[in-house]
Amino acid sequence: MNNNRYCVIMCGGVGSRFWPYSRSRMPKQFIDFFGTGRSLLQMAVDRVNGIIPNENIIIITNELYAPIIAEQLPQLQSKQILMEPARRNTAPCIAWAAYHIHAINPDARIMVAPSDPLILRNDEFQRCVLKAFDFIDAHDALLTMGIKPSRPETGYGYIQIGEQMGDGFSAVKTFTEKPNEELAQVFLESGEFFWNSGMFFWRAGTIIETMRQQANDITSIFDQGLDVYGTDKEQAFIEANFPSCRNVSIDFAVMEQASNVFVECVDFGWSDLGTWGAVYDNSPKVNEDGNVTQGCNAVLYNCHNNMIAVKGDKVIVASGLDDYIIADVEDALLIVPRAEEQKIRNYVNEVRTQFGEEYL
Repeated sequence: MNNNRYCVIMCGGVGSRFWPYSRSRMPKQFIDFFGTGRSLLQMAVDRVNGIIPNENIIIITNELYAPIIAEQLPQLQSKQILMEPARRNTAPCIAWAAYHIHAINPDARIMVAPSDPLILRNDEFQRCVLKAFDFIDAHDALLTMGIKPSRPETGYGYIQIGEQMGDGFSAVKTFTEKPNEELAQVFLESGEFFWNSGMFFWRAGTIIETMRQQANDITSIFDQGLDVYGTDKEQAFIEANFPSCRNVSIDFAVMEQASNVFVECVDFGWSDLGTWGAVYDNSPKVNEDGNVTQGCNAVLYNCHNNMIAVKGDKVIVASGLDDYIIADVEDALLIVPRAEEQKIRNYVNEVRTQFGEEYL
């Protein structure tokens, strides 16, 4: 196994669109949505086994979740868990991980991945990851993975490919944030656009130097601590300085501006798993009525295409419901049309406004 390969798994999100299952104290990445006995985070680590040495897996999160990570991933040492003192989006998160790893191994090749996607074909995923590492070995580049789209999805960002380099790799022409349905349909039909997976590959030195060019306000903060990374002084430095970073994504801060950005076009059964609708799409249906039930016994009359998830020993009886999301926990119940799943975050904000943080 190549000891220069590292994997950084970003694990600090709240997952508010999965409310009320996903809560600030136990977000979606720590939940077993499919009854497999493995949380989304555990599956993210499982799928890089055999590619990344265990000691080269880094989880970046916040202090609140460190005990959960230690419980779910006992094979990792505490030094492999980086704790952000504040949420600042993905650019500062990735910058810290790059500086940390570069201090340990200046020749490091880094894979960055979110903790919460679902990937159905792990063998194909690993094949594509190995190709990606070979690519950054040969090219001083920033590489992302683009997912072949299957529908005009409006909840994902898109990558437009430019000059093709062979073997599934292309230069990136443009990035587009979540489009409307009409534009997403144009993207799908063109064959030039791929979903932005949020997975990246680069050499540690390459991403640091590119960020110095494109996001100097961030790297100027991390450059002050060049002598502390990988030492017992690192966390104190981060706690003092990390909150000064602006809140910005790696896509906006770097990827959309840099000239050395490439994409590997892949198809390995990927789902962002960002909404209840994504869980519905990837779950077995009870019968021809198309309902999905999790954690409960249900008696359903004239109900079709519903997502019903319940915590606790309950029997659910429903009649005449079509295309609804019903998610029930001890202190909160969500009932919304599946067509409104993108609005759940807004509804959660309204809960916060009316009732405070207790139910979040």
